[in-house]
Amino acid sequence: MDLSVAIGSLRLRNPLMAASGCFGYGVEYADAVDLASIGAVVSKGLFIKERSGHPPQRIVETPSGMLNAIGLQGIGVHRYIKEKLPELRRLGATNVINICGSTLDEYVELARILSDAEGVHALEINISCPNIKEGGITFGCSMNGTFDVVSAVKKATHLPVIPKLTPNVTDVASIAKAAEDAGADAVSLVNTFLAMAIDVETRRPKLSNIVGGLSGPAIRPIAVRMVYECRRAVKIPIIGMGGIATATDALEFIIAGASAVQVGTANFVDPFIWTKLIEGLRDYMGRHRIARVAELVGSIDTTKREKQWTSS
Repeated sequence: MDLSVAIGSLRLRNPLMAASGCFGYGVEYADAVDLASIGAVVSKGLFIKERSGHPPQRIVETPSGMLNAIGLQGIGVHRYIKEKLPELRRLGATNVINICGSTLDEYVELARILSDAEGVHALEINISCPNIKEGGITFGCSMNGTFDVVSAVKKATHLPVIPKLTPNVTDVASIAKAAEDAGADAVSLVNTFLAMAIDVETRRPKLSNIVGGLSGPAIRPIAVRMVYECRRAVKIPIIGMGGIATATDALEFIIAGASAVQVGTANFVDPFIWTKLIEGLRDYMGRHRIARVAELVGSIDTTKREKQWTSS
């Protein structure tokens, strides 16, 4: 069985990627998973400089999910290249770097720095973090802003460019199309949903930032729908994410139109999930006599249901 997939010029050994913010920088999970066995590791979001993030409380468990307002804490791009990237190269990881900025110039500078770093395979542009007041979500909530940042980064790098899209818009497919028009090699979606939780005894927000991003199984059906809508709007590959905890969950996204998927919150529940996911994909492909996982991408059959709808 062939589990390999292509995301533009990026070749992944399988469609499973560790999502940004839920897998550290990758090296933290090296004792739990062979990093060379998964499709790619997406780094925690990197700014040019170090960033402390928000004060506690930063994570709250919710029914079927998790609410976070970490605030994009990170070590900065220069420390990442010096301290993390050499070990990731040694471990054979495919590294997709999530880059963050407050201005176009910051995104461009990050792209230039990382383009010269050995062992970086692609850039994921974070234009969708919902829990910081400044930064890329300003770009990601409009078609013009998305177009501008993607086109600027494309001019600054030879690496595949993958903007990460926000679900906190009216029409995510139009944002995906703007990214494609700007030259994006793929799009990844969705980031977390803007949400909040309140302690009713104190009547205070549970998060220090008041609002944060909701992830986990609660958002999966909405995320699958958004992947399906974007698949109908763009021709470039889509990387789907949102509440994936089983191989069946991953297959939903793939059948809806995702060429690859990212697993995030589930890493906190089960650090050993990767072997189970790969075995689950192989089992499904064996039962359905599918030789290549790429054959499943966008294979959803809506013909009968569309006929039923039009006839009624």
